[in-house]
Amino acid sequence: MHKLFIIFVLVFASLVAAFSVLAAFGQSAAPKPGEIVWTPVPGPGKKCPVNDDYYFKYEFNEKPKMGMSILKIRVFDKKNDQVVPFKMTGRSDMPSMRGAHDSGDVEFKLNRKNDYLLPVNVVMPGDWEIRVIFRLNDQAVFHGSIRFDV
Repeated sequence: MHKLFIIFVLVFASLVAAFSVLAAFGQSAAPKPGEIVWTPVPGPGKKCPVNDDYYFKYEFNEKPKMGMSILKIRVFDKKNDQVVPFKMTGRSDMPSMRGAHDSGDVEFKLNRKNDYLLPVNVVMPGDWEIRVIFRLNDQAVFHGSIRFDV
């Protein structure tokens, strides 16, 4: 019983210390009201839920490298039919140098196969992120983060 109490005290003290460090840096464990939470998107070709009615899969036209790559997103409904209910925007940048290579918000274009397409200009090697926003009836319903390295 005494050992359990010591373990409890140590765990509690560790949690207090961790939250104190976060508070010292002005960060919190929970998002602030109005703050956007960017959902990490699983790798290419994997299902990612948008909401209860839709999911999507993404891929690049080729493995991203220096120069232009095309991000392709296909959206599906519950019946696994490909659909195009969203207006989508994407924004590419390097998380390690936020703002230095920011593309700004770019609207996805639809091709004849109803794939959403976004050109991504990779200007230097390193870590990259594409932040995608899915809008339905002018309301943002999903904020996703696609990360890759070049």
